[in-house]
Parts: sequence; structure tokens; C-alpha cells
Amino acid sequence: MSEANPVEETPNETGHARKILLRRLIDYIALPGSQVAPQDRSMGGDILLDMLFHATEEERFLCSSRLSVMSEAPRRVLRYLAQCNLEIAQPLLEVSEAFDSSDLLEIVDHVSVEHRIMIAKRKRVPVAVSDQLARRGEISVVKALLGNKGADLSETAVDVLVGRSRSEEGLVELLITRLELKPAQAMAMFWWSDRETRRIILQRHAADRSEMVGMCGDVFAIAAKEGWADPVARKTLQLIERRQRNRAAIERSPFDSLEHAIEAAAQSGMTPELVQEIGYLAGIKPVTSAKILSDTGADGIAVLCKATGLKKPSLRNFWLALKRPLEAEDGSVDRIFAHLEETYDLLSVAKAQTTLRYWNWSLSSAFSPSSSKDSNLASEQANDESTFSTARRTASLVFGK
Repeated sequence: MSEANPVEETPNETGHARKILLRRLIDYIALPGSQVAPQDRSMGGDILLDMLFHATEEERFLCSSRLSVMSEAPRRVLRYLAQCNLEIAQPLLEVSEAFDSSDLLEIVDHVSVEHRIMIAKRKRVPVAVSDQLARRGEISVVKALLGNKGADLSETAVDVLVGRSRSEEGLVELLITRLELKPAQAMAMFWWSDRETRRIILQRHAADRSEMVGMCGDVFAIAAKEGWADPVARKTLQLIERRQRNRAAIERSPFDSLEHAIEAAAQSGMTPELVQEIGYLAGIKPVTSAKILSDTGADGIAVLCKATGLKKPSLRNFWLALKRPLEAEDGSVDRIFAHLEETYDLLSVAKAQTTLRYWNWSLSSAFSPSSSKDSNLASEQANDESTFSTARRTASLVFGK
């Protein structure tokens, strides 16, 4: 038998050249732009990426840490490292400014929830990435996104999140702090918000529309001469005008006034017929009056009373009509009724009217005949009302349609 080759018997560490080569490539890629041409860096990145496939976790982490502060690092390398385990990806997802929206969108679809939370917390989250994170619906990611002032949210993304806030605890409190929240979205969210958030919505998101009234003032006379024949103009002017109560309804009503109808309800109890009649007299649709009077909170009643010029005695009569207590067991004023009076005092007439009309406009649109159009037909129309109408969008948020 021949003797074994002594070279083969000598213990020799393998892979040492690979480790040195990997570190040299990382050093090369990390050189400033003044020292490396873009095409050379790109080629070096391709070679480095091929080596990273066979590298240890510690080596990938080293590479991730070194490249996290480089805006010119090869993005293919960065995308690969960002999709490795969380420890490796963290430096890049938290710090790297080299990623564009396309990079982040690719990463979002191929990583864990914990990775996506890091993306949601980045110093800046582009609007397309925020949209994708919002649509995925992972509550921990969504909360991180809403808590990040550097995240840009589109109106569509906020629509999605407002809809989810109906059933997901904690989203309302985060959404109400976002500057992207539109009045229509806030008014929809009102119905499932807590007491303090409702007050914020009423104070922050209701307009007094005085400038709008001034600019459109002459149109009221023109529409009146036309006999209010144009339904679109009539509906729009109803949203703008200062007067809230429906004078024509009072002429047809068995009650002398809105106050009289509420007093009757206080004596006999609120019935569906009285809910409808009070709505007509107040200048709102039955669905709106039903929504306000069936709400367990008191804020809607405060808005209705202030918008229609009702005084404090009518607040009391409303409460009695709904068989709600005026006093607590210890004889003090009932806590919710006290809140009702406080909200009434805080609201201006103009802002209360705007809020009431916003509700009426959006809630009633959900039950208009055209809202049930064939969805296939609607999808063929680029400017279809059901797609773009603020009223329809708000109604879909409120009713979950």
C-alpha cells in the first residue's frame, strides 16, 4: 500500500481566502463615490451578492451594517440583505436611505411581520409603501405606520384604515392625530369613536363655510327664480345655505314647530313616526335622524339641537323622549346628559350645521336609488359617481358597504 501524501495529512484551515475576499469586497463596495466608478461598484455588487449566498449570518450582518449608511450601495445587494433574518435586515430597514419605493414594495411582500413593522417605522415611508402596508391589514404594522409622522398616507389608505378602525381597537386614537385625515373621513369615524375623540372631530373637522356662503349667495336667488327645478343645484345649495330647518315641512306637519314635536315625544315617548317627523322638520332625511337618535352617545343630539337653533329645554325633552336618565342615583346630573349639555355649549351654530349636513349628505346617499347601480356598469365609467363621490365613500365607511 502506498504511503499517504503528507500534505493531505496536514490539518489545514479551509475557507480563509473566502472570508478575506468577502471582507475586501465589502470594503470595496463601501468606498465613497469619488473612489469607485458606478459601473465598477455595480460589478463588485454582483460578485459580492454571489458570495453572500454562501456567507455566514455574522458575515451578512457585517455587510448589512457597513452598507446601511451608503446611499450608493448596490440595491440588489441591499434588497437581498433586507430579506434575510431580522437581525441582519434591521440596520438596513431602519437606516438605509438607498431604497426607493419599488425596493421597499418588493421587500414588503417577502418578509415577516416584524420586518414590515421596521419598514413602517422608517424615517420616511413613501406613500405607495404606506398604501401597501395599510392594505395588508396587519394591526401591529398599521399602528406603527400611523404612529410614524414620517409616513405619507394617501387618501385611499386613510379610507382603508378608517374602515378598519370600526372593529380594530386603538386605530381611532391614532387616526385622529393624522394631518391626512379629511373631514369626510373624520365624520364617518365619529359614529364609533369614544367621547373625547368625538369632541375633537366636532371641533377640528367642522367648517363654518361663511366664505362659501358669501361667494354663492347670489345663486340662491337664481335657483329660487327657477323654482328649484335643478336637483343637483338644489342639493348643493342645501349643503351651503345658513338656514337649517325645513319651512315647507312645518307647513305640512301636525306640529307647530320642531320644539313642539320634541315636546310631544318627551310626553309620549319617541316613536318611528316622530323620529321621521323630527327629521323632516330639522331639514334632514329619516336615515340621518334615525342614526342620530339611535346612537348611544349624546353628541349627535347636541349637534342636531345646536344646528337647528333649539334651546336647552329641547335638550332635556330629547333626553326624556329617549327615556334616558337626567339624574344619577346620587341625585347629581347624569354624566352622559352633562356631557350632552357641555358639547352643545362648545359648538358654534355654523359648525354644528356643517356637521349635520355632512352627515345628512353622506348617510342618505347610501340609500339613494343610484347607489345600487350594477357594479359592472359602474366599473366601465371612468368618472362614475359611486366611485368618486365623497358622500358615497363616507356612507360606505359608516355602513361598511
